Amino acid sequence: MDAIVDFFIDWGYWGLFLSAFVAGSILPFSSEVVMTVLVQMGLDPMLCLMSASVGNTLGGVFCYWLGYLGKMEWIERYLKVKPEKIEKTRKFLQGRGAYMAFFAFLPILGTLIAITLGYMRSNRWIVLASMTAGKLIRYIIILLLC
Repeated sequence: MDAIVDFFIDWGYWGLFLSAFVAGSILPFSSEVVMTVLVQMGLDPMLCLMSASVGNTLGGVFCYWLGYLGKMEWIERYLKVKPEKIEKTRKFLQGRGAYMAFFAFLPILGTLIAITLGYMRSNRWIVLASMTAGKLIRYIIILLLC
């Protein structure tokens, strides 16, 4: 795992962007570690914030898009999400709307939320705005703590 983190750190802002994309999509990864190390190395915190937020949001949008395609066999095969979990999450999200994408920053559950909102064909603009806000706020808090 250290080698992967080192790889992303070596690439600076682009590495942070990629690590955040990976973390925001289907693979569990800690882009927060990469961002913290890069800021401590002297990289601009605002550029790190933007790289991480955009990458992580695009990772979430990728999950939304896969859900939007609605191919349950793809979701199950590539994302390793069982149809029962999608249905359970759909029932939870029903009536709460696209604003729940704000919580897409949560580990594991966030990916499930993004996929399910796509599967439900939730308003993509509200999903994008809510998801961006949640992920941006999370990275701001992380920056303030390091």
